[in-house]
Amino acid sequence: MTFAENLKQLPKVSHLAALQLIDAAGNIVATIENKAGQTGSLAVYNHLAQLFGAITDEAAKKGLELYAEHATDAQAHPGKHPNIDRLVTLVTEGRPLRVKQVFAAGME
Repeated sequence: MTFAENLKQLPKVSHLAALQLIDAAGNIVATIENKAGQTGSLAVYNHLAQLFGAITDEAAKKGLELYAEHATDAQAHPGKHPNIDRLVTLVTEGRPLRVKQVFAAGME
């Protein structure tokens, strides 16, 4: 399946303003916002957090499958897809990230 087809299978994220990714020390290492160019990643990471409870190495492997053709492009062009690059790093380094949902205004 393509990334676009995979996205159609994932839960909607209109209730989210963003996701914060938090390392073991409690530092926010990334924020994925619900805005053009990031909504797909928001949906993928949100889905992974729901399935696995955190972004673990197992979750990262599943995420790379969901990104489909974009994961292949990310391997060919490091830095072009930072949210995919992060998953690749998680697979190799095994440092899980906690996920904190930031709800859209009026959704809390």
